[in-house]
Amino acid sequence: MKIASFNINGIKARIQALPDWLDETQPDVALLQEIKSVDEAFPREVFEERGYRVETHGQKSFNGVAILSKLPLEDVSRGLPGDGNDEQARWIEATVIGDKTAVRVCGLYLPNGNPVEIEDGAPVPGGKYDYKLKWMDRLHARAQDLLASEEPFLMAGDYNIIPQDEDAKKPDSWREDALARPESRAAFRRLLNLGFTEAFRARTQGPGHYSFWDYQAGAWQRDNGIRIDHFLLSPQAADMMTDCQIDKEIRGREKPSDHVPIWVELDA
Repeated sequence: MKIASFNINGIKARIQALPDWLDETQPDVALLQEIKSVDEAFPREVFEERGYRVETHGQKSFNGVAILSKLPLEDVSRGLPGDGNDEQARWIEATVIGDKTAVRVCGLYLPNGNPVEIEDGAPVPGGKYDYKLKWMDRLHARAQDLLASEEPFLMAGDYNIIPQDEDAKKPDSWREDALARPESRAAFRRLLNLGFTEAFRARTQGPGHYSFWDYQAGAWQRDNGIRIDHFLLSPQAADMMTDCQIDKEIRGREKPSDHVPIWVELDA
């Protein structure tokens, strides 16, 4: 079972690049972020004619997540539990029925959190960074619930977290950014410490591996990237992992997203 995650930065802008990538790489499941489309406007037919079932959780002009699956899907749910007033479309989950076993997949687009507003050493209540950290608290709670089931599952997407300095070409330039502040990294570590495997780092060590390059200042040409797209695997899912890679070269194609796909293969 090949499961990919891809922040496409707008379905309209990527309406040719995304199908081309799907045709080339043939993932069984694709978790998409930043579709920037309401559900009704998502171009389902483009993907359905390729054999994908389409499930979206959209929002006009911003955010939005989706699941494309060639395998049967069950029990689709939308929205991260824990805040009934949260209207931002950042979470979708479903159970994928594989040849050998079922896997719960959770697609997420974690808040960016910038600009960071700090007063007296703490994030300003109601600010964007405060929202990011509270969203991560809700993510932690949902992860605990899913782990309690002892079923194989994964949480994948754009985490907007640079876990360690080696995950940035120029770590010093990110010190005060919401993606790399100590509070953000600590929240990510708390998540990992529940018992998850960070799939890419389980396979590949060392610096120089990125999943995002800004459109500005020749970041791609200079390889000035950061690694912020991650797969976290439950112990049961980690036992089934056979590979995890980043499709870096996609960033150099025509009309690319600023992110590239990352994928895992599970013996499922």
